[in-house]
Amino acid sequence: MRKLFLLFFAGLFSPVLAQVSIQELAKNGGDAKTFPSHDALIIFDSTLVDMQETGLTYVVNHTLTKALTTHGALELSIVKYGYDPLSAFVEIKKAVVYKNDGRIIDLDVQKAFDYPAPARAIYWGAREKMLEIGLLEPGDAVEVVMFRKGFTYALLTSDDDEKYIPPMKGQFYDIVEFFSTNPIRDKVYQVKVPKNKPLQYQFYNGEAQSSCWFSDDKIIYSFSKKDILPLKNESRMVAMVDVAPKLLVSTTSKWNEKSTWFLKVNEDFGSFTSTKEIKEKVDEILKGAKDEMDSVSRLTHWCADEIRYSGISMGCGEGFTLHKGDMTFTDRCGVCKDKAGILITMLRAAGFESYPAMTMAGSRIDYIPADQFNHCVTVVKLRDGKYHLLDPTWVPFVRELWSSAEQQQQYLMGVPEGADLATTPISDPENHFIKIDGDSEIGNGGTLSGHITISGEGQSDAAIRGLFKNSSKTAWFQNVERELLRLWPQATVTQVTYSEPLDYQKSNIWITIEYTIPEFAMVSGTTMIFTPLSAGGIFKSFQSHLSFDTGLRERKYPFRDRCSRKVEIKESIKLPYIKKIIRIPESISKSGEAASYQGGYVISDGMIVFSGTSVFSKRQYDPQDWPQFKAAVDAQNRFSGQSVMVEL
Repeated sequence: MRKLFLLFFAGLFSPVLAQVSIQELAKNGGDAKTFPSHDALIIFDSTLVDMQETGLTYVVNHTLTKALTTHGALELSIVKYGYDPLSAFVEIKKAVVYKNDGRIIDLDVQKAFDYPAPARAIYWGAREKMLEIGLLEPGDAVEVVMFRKGFTYALLTSDDDEKYIPPMKGQFYDIVEFFSTNPIRDKVYQVKVPKNKPLQYQFYNGEAQSSCWFSDDKIIYSFSKKDILPLKNESRMVAMVDVAPKLLVSTTSKWNEKSTWFLKVNEDFGSFTSTKEIKEKVDEILKGAKDEMDSVSRLTHWCADEIRYSGISMGCGEGFTLHKGDMTFTDRCGVCKDKAGILITMLRAAGFESYPAMTMAGSRIDYIPADQFNHCVTVVKLRDGKYHLLDPTWVPFVRELWSSAEQQQQYLMGVPEGADLATTPISDPENHFIKIDGDSEIGNGGTLSGHITISGEGQSDAAIRGLFKNSSKTAWFQNVERELLRLWPQATVTQVTYSEPLDYQKSNIWITIEYTIPEFAMVSGTTMIFTPLSAGGIFKSFQSHLSFDTGLRERKYPFRDRCSRKVEIKESIKLPYIKKIIRIPESISKSGEAASYQGGYVISDGMIVFSGTSVFSKRQYDPQDWPQFKAAVDAQNRFSGQSVMVEL
């Protein structure tokens, strides 16, 4: 690996030597026979980081990638780097193509394009640098040297190199992925830091060779790993960064320091300063409030519903600094930090003690205090003396104040006394119930008529309510009707009634469908065969657990669902006079702490009653939970494929 570093430095200072050495690597580093079923091979990926006392970093990344297939050649036909000009400078220093016929083509890096990055919902001025490599063939290799100065989050703009110094001045962190969608022969990460700023580090999900030595004024840390193969993806698994090899490094000693810094930088900026107009709106919202939770709920839902999610560059106040409350209040738009910030401002205007918090939606935050955050939320201290999480970004038209789609998720509060990294608790499945209740009758000819009601709470309520809130009122009937027609196109919906769809704070959602379905049951002579409406998969779109591929016998990695949930189904079906039960599916009982199912049939006085209860206890599951989860899903699905057969 040291030899590879010598090659890297040779590439910077002796182009002739570098070309000879790297050309040999390009030729002999591997081919399609060595790495079948892969489109490209990263022969080496070397990163050198030089940290200054201020926290400013100079980064050089040097890669050599070989196309193994025509698809891989197409992927390598351009190189692209994204950056934010408010906080980083990026330059492609060198690009060379090593053709499989021995030719070496030096590309003109001055022809690189610099353009606004494609964006949706967040328009903060991010840009991309792109260099056209040109037509490649399998066996060709591309060498690229890229230089970067700065960091990945912007704070306050200033002149010269000052704007490239990270928000927490004098500190450094990095999150280094030692994995790729392509195999990697050699990967090296080296960082030089001032001697008075030692790094703490941890390598996760694997092992790497590491070393540390002293130069005249720096400590040099080096990490390397060979022969890294892509991990096989499993459906619905957690984020790849949670299971694949990665390195975290940080000069910050503990999360408590980041907690107090995060609060101070926003207090100093005046992010939560109220105005006369904000106070008047707060008083209007809280008029008639019953208690502190009612007040907190009203303010949270106002910020969730009335502040549109849309981010534009507004000058000072990006990254870790939240825009001032009066700006967000006036513009009525912003991203997560703006919605969190205006809620803090309004809560304080109402007399509450409230602060910001950071979290990571979509993946785990590990314990080395590197900035593994992509989302901002709010905390409020109530009379019980405890901090309570609020998320105005994730709860528009949701009957929660903190979205349970964020349970088992790490967060860091920015509070005066400082805080350690914490994890959100599991939400009881009862808080997100789905109830499906039906009463129906099958006539002699097989026509089914009756009504079926679905109701929900919490995240399930939000999913069902989506039939209304995501479309115009003229489409509401068709949206509900579609849930029935999806399975029984011959059905006729005679009436749809429901609770107030848009007044979600008043009560949980319920929808009742009255219907008639001709030829629902198959009748042959005196034999009738049918599967109850409630067992046949109706409202499946609101039960995300049913979309899991249970053909997977075992799992290597943790997996996740949308949320914890409890599903209770019951339907009473009145039949014509029954002479004999020919076949009825057996009852199923699958118990477990992670997931369970109980279901079956009861026959009494000309009625067949089907019932089933599924319980899924959390959002994120360990691999050992899969047998229970799989058994519960299979059990619920099994009834949809098994019919009742009776003789009339």
